[in-house]
Amino acid sequence: MKLVWSPETASKAYIDTVKSCELFQESSVAELISAMAAGWDARLIVETWSRGGVIATSIGLTVASRHTGGRHVCIVPEEDSRSEYIEAMERAGMSPEVVVGKPEEVMVGLMGIDFLVVDCRRNDFARILRVAELGHRGRFLVCKNASSRAASDFRWRSVVEGGSRRLVRSVFLPVGRGLDIAHVATSGGSSDSVKGKSRWFKHVDRQSGEEYVIRK
Repeated sequence: MKLVWSPETASKAYIDTVKSCELFQESSVAELISAMAAGWDARLIVETWSRGGVIATSIGLTVASRHTGGRHVCIVPEEDSRSEYIEAMERAGMSPEVVVGKPEEVMVGLMGIDFLVVDCRRNDFARILRVAELGHRGRFLVCKNASSRAASDFRWRSVVEGGSRRLVRSVFLPVGRGLDIAHVATSGGSSDSVKGKSRWFKHVDRQSGEEYVIRK
């Protein structure tokens, strides 16, 4: 399935997240991530969270899932984290799906992830990215708190390249405490951004003024 960006859906998710995160500081991360997940029509959105973590990002992901008609799953390490997370989300009027367990083990049951958010302050964040079962469409891996010491030596190719995965592009954004984002393609998927794929070009005939759309 082709990966298509929807500015309208992204804008709606962004605005709704702004409204939902009015009481939280540093909500700019939540707004951006929400707009990305919604704009790229992510149907399975997964994140990791533990006690004491910022809840705004989770709110943004839930908002995005509502706009895409998708599923938002949060993986927490133990029951205490689950209780704290659910309580905080319910106060915000949200009720995402929560799974307790080690992320690398829970990932086995989550097939076709379109949008994955991990916290770089976790020592195992790279391993989580490596074992994630990605879908066949273009999908996105997001590392928040990417300016942390644990992420200082991190390179996307160490978790993406090889096997059926291919790194299309990555970018670091100085938003919040840093966002490191990668667009990943897998064999069998389709993405116009992958090398070798054809693209559409518009050509205008100078004599007649007619416009033609050509695929090359």
